[in-house]
Amino acid sequence: MDKKKLESFKKRLETRQQELRRTVSRTQQDGRTADEDVAQDIADKAASSYNKEFLFHQSNNDRRLLMMVENALARIREGSFGECISCGKEINPKRLEAVPWTRHCIECQEKLEKGILEEASR
Repeated sequence: MDKKKLESFKKRLETRQQELRRTVSRTQQDGRTADEDVAQDIADKAASSYNKEFLFHQSNNDRRLLMMVENALARIREGSFGECISCGKEINPKRLEAVPWTRHCIECQEKLEKGILEEASR
């Protein structure tokens, strides 16, 4: 991959990283303030509990995506960005454009989703 394209991916990933960090922080704060509400009746308590569970789930998804973005940035630093972490083949450039934090080529991603391939750490 040429340096110009790699730098473009790096900037996109860094921007996404900053957005996700802000979102995770805001969601955590919203979850804390949900506890501060003194609910009077059972319906208010149920709504508050649902809201807190929703925020927790949202935060987990955002943290998982943040970790994937940070791992992609690490692969850029290591020089392995754009290579499938399972088979080592080059990831299709269109796939990287759509999902720059992807770790797998399409073939390995399909195997992973079917349970044929085990999840790798990076």
